[in-house]
Amino acid sequence: MLALTLLALPLLSTASSVHGRHDSHSHTHAKRLPSHWFHEARHPVHELFRRDDATFPTVGSDAWAAGYPPGPPAAPDVSKLPAAWVAALNDAVSRKAIPDIPLSLNASDGGNPTYPNGLDPNGPEICSATYKCRIDGDIWDGPAGTVGISFDDGPEAGTDDLLAFLESNKQKVTHFLIGSNILYEPAKFTRMFKNGDDLAVHTWTHPHMTTQSNLQVVAELGYTMQIIHQSTGGRVPKYWRPPYGDSDKRVTAIAKEVFGLTTVVWNQDTLDWSLTDTNPETSADKIQSQMKEWLGGPKTPGLVILEHEVSQKSVASFVAAYPLMQQSGWQIASLASLLSNNVSYQNAADNTGTVNVVDIVAAKNAAVAKPDASSSAPASSPSKSSVASVNNNNKANTSPSPSPSPSAPSSASPQKTLGSATAMLCAAVVFLLWQ
Repeated sequence: MLALTLLALPLLSTASSVHGRHDSHSHTHAKRLPSHWFHEARHPVHELFRRDDATFPTVGSDAWAAGYPPGPPAAPDVSKLPAAWVAALNDAVSRKAIPDIPLSLNASDGGNPTYPNGLDPNGPEICSATYKCRIDGDIWDGPAGTVGISFDDGPEAGTDDLLAFLESNKQKVTHFLIGSNILYEPAKFTRMFKNGDDLAVHTWTHPHMTTQSNLQVVAELGYTMQIIHQSTGGRVPKYWRPPYGDSDKRVTAIAKEVFGLTTVVWNQDTLDWSLTDTNPETSADKIQSQMKEWLGGPKTPGLVILEHEVSQKSVASFVAAYPLMQQSGWQIASLASLLSNNVSYQNAADNTGTVNVVDIVAAKNAAVAKPDASSSAPASSPSKSSVASVNNNNKANTSPSPSPSPSAPSSASPQKTLGSATAMLCAAVVFLLWQ
């Protein structure tokens, strides 16, 4: 035993140089029981058991659905929000990053929400997207010469028809998803993800967001982000679209400061959601005529056209217009991938590449590289990679991934291999000394 202990002493010195000193761990009284029954987080034994990825319940299972609130007409219970979300909101409020402006009020006639005390929705204090006021950093237009394809409200009645068409045409799009719809339609959601489509947020219950309290805004965004996160191997959405286009400086700031989300609106509206109404606000012929006009017009700015997957009729209007998009000299692509140079999520480039293992609040500090031929980690087993900062506008760093630092070595690093072996010997020596 003494020989083994003496042999391990040089390795203990090596462990100190690799992982830092552990002078506070005194082993003078070899036979005394330890004062606590766990190792401190910095102890080298943790290298033996540290997990490099995250695992999530099977999509559609009871375990997967547990913990999520129901959908409309119920609203999420804000008293049950995860503490990390509330803490992030409180921090943003304390930093005065969230404007202190009043909530809007739903109009009794179903029209646009209004603000109390005669506040101007187009004024600099409010800047409501419902009233077409554009907040710096919000996205209304696409890059010149592009058509960014996206669909709202899925998974819904038209989703299967839409996905069948997209699959047959090898076309990827962005889905702005209602979180409670994912809860009730997991198979359709999984099919979207397997198609390679980009997944974004459209709230949990589809309310006018400017009528919601700060905590309600956090709930609507957070639960939708979380269910996407837990259903895609840990990916965190990068974009959200407000229902009815209803956002203002307060709501936009909460989305950005708490969850790192960028607000996306649109510059053309098909009104296709109304096609199944008793008195629709548009028709298939009118949508086709509008598409011809938009696609035949100037290519600056790029087109961000509001479309929905709520019905077979709304999807059919897109299918009819798709050949026009192909024939008009536009670059056609998923909206999310167009907006950020092929980086579709906050912590991953796409649906098949490397995932930075972070939660939905920490994701705003994760940067990812553009996908390349070597990026092919399966979605169900996201890989660990270096986490770097992004700038204040939350634009992803599209440069190659940084070299791993000493504090976060890659899984192939000789230093980590040495550290793990050393840690094992250290643990053995500690055990022998206690005997």
